[in-house]
Amino acid sequence: MSVSREQIGTAAFRFGYIAIFSLLLLPLVIVIATSFSSSGNLQFPPQGFSFQWYSAFFTDIAWLRAFDNSIIVGVGTTILATIMGLTAAFGVETHRGRASNLLTPIVILPLLVPPVILGVTLLVYFSRLGIRSSYFAVILAHSLWATPLVFFVMQSVLQRFDWQLHDAGMDLGANPIRVFIYVVLPNVKSGVFVAALLGFIVSLQEFVMALFLSNYQTQTIPVLAWSSLRQSLTPTVSVVSTFLILISFVGLVSAMIAINIEFIAKRL
Repeated sequence: MSVSREQIGTAAFRFGYIAIFSLLLLPLVIVIATSFSSSGNLQFPPQGFSFQWYSAFFTDIAWLRAFDNSIIVGVGTTILATIMGLTAAFGVETHRGRASNLLTPIVILPLLVPPVILGVTLLVYFSRLGIRSSYFAVILAHSLWATPLVFFVMQSVLQRFDWQLHDAGMDLGANPIRVFIYVVLPNVKSGVFVAALLGFIVSLQEFVMALFLSNYQTQTIPVLAWSSLRQSLTPTVSVVSTFLILISFVGLVSAMIAINIEFIAKRL
C-alpha cells in the first residue's frame, strides 16, 4: 500500500503540531506537579505527595491579600477596559471616516511600548497625581494593555453584526443609547463576554507595571510570587501558579462555550 505525499505531509504537520503543543503544556504540568510536593524545596520530579503547601497558602495572610488584590484589580480592569474598548469599537463602526481610521493605530500603541517604559512613566505620572501604589493606579495601567485587546475583539464582532437592525431601531425613533442597549448589546453579548474575559486574564497575569505601581498592601499575585522567588524556592509559588492556570483554563472553557464553538456544541 503506497502512501501519497499529501498523507506524509499531513502526518508530519500533525506530529509537529502535537510536539509544539506538548512543549507548551510541559511547563504547566511541571508547575502543577511541584505544587503537590512534600519537600520544602521547589524541585521536579517532586518528592512525595502532599497538600501541605495548599494549606500553607490558605493560612498565609500575604498570599491571600495578594490574591484578593489580583481579583480587585482584575475586575476593575475588566470593567474599565470593556467599557472603553466596546464603545471605541462601536464608534469606529458607526462613524467611518478619517478620524476613526486614525483611532486603530493609536489604540495599538500601548501594546508596542515595552512594559518597563510604561511602568516607569506611569510611576512618575501617578506620583504627581498622588495616586501611586493605589488600586486605581494599577487598574489604569493594566487597562492600557487590556483595552486594545478588547477593542480588536469587539471590532471583529461588530463587523459581523447586522447593522440593518441598528438602522431600524433608529428609524423607529429610539435614541442612540437605547438602540445600543436594546438592539446592539443583545446581539454581541457573547463577544463582549469573551473580550471582558480576555481583559481579566491579561490583568491577572500582568507583572511588570504592577511591580512599579503597587506596594505591600496592593501588590498582586505575580509581584508577590517574584518577591518570594527572590528569597526562597518553595512550592507555595507553584500552588499560586496552579490557581492562575486553573482560572485561565476556566476562562478559556467559558469563552469557548460563549462563542459556541462547534467542537463544544457537538459534545453538550
